[in-house]
Amino acid sequence: MANFGWTRVNKPAQAEDAASDLRGLSDPAAFLAALDKVVPRYLDLADNGVLVYPACKRKSGDLLGDISAIWEHTRLEAMRYVPMVPRQDISLLVDPARQAEMIDAFLRQRAHDKTVVDFTGTAIEDYGIAIYAGLNWLNHCGALVGADPQKFSGTLRSFRRVMVVAQQWWAIDGAAERCRQLLEARERPPLVFFLLWAECTNLAREIAIAAAGPNATEDTISRMRAAEDPEQLT
Repeated sequence: MANFGWTRVNKPAQAEDAASDLRGLSDPAAFLAALDKVVPRYLDLADNGVLVYPACKRKSGDLLGDISAIWEHTRLEAMRYVPMVPRQDISLLVDPARQAEMIDAFLRQRAHDKTVVDFTGTAIEDYGIAIYAGLNWLNHCGALVGADPQKFSGTLRSFRRVMVVAQQWWAIDGAAERCRQLLEARERPPLVFFLLWAECTNLAREIAIAAAGPNATEDTISRMRAAEDPEQLT
């Protein structure tokens, strides 16, 4: 797994902050900027053996082996492909004026089943490659822990359907203004980045529940089902 130039891990306590920069954010561009910092930090911890990787393989006695950390880090593992895109053009993911363009390109793109990817150097294609890779990673992790197969049946098709609905949303007059209003209210309009984040959040939750096995009490599972994000469990 790539080291991304992060070679120094001084204390296991650094693992506690592996994804902290992502917490409490609402601005999509800020999310992407934080991912650029968090992804190499997290992968470096995994490369250096500080954290069990992938997160779904952690046991309760492992560092950050609790169910909320597994949820958070599994989502991060899936989202890591986005900042890996070599020629970034984040407006494709977060600019209302470019959502129709990005969604149209994604829906035209042929799905792939890889978690190790070759990027093309064209951002609009590479973001599609990254999205599919992240969803395939979640399918892989779900299989590793024996997650409910119904939750992972047709993952790629399901996300494509989500994108079709988003395509229709952006085609309605006044969509950009509605997007602005939602962002001001700290809500999440159907920007491509937010759609992927939500899908990864939901699937990572199922993986974390399955990974916890009998350690996940009914109360814990109920709290996870009610939570929209792992930070709400801490």
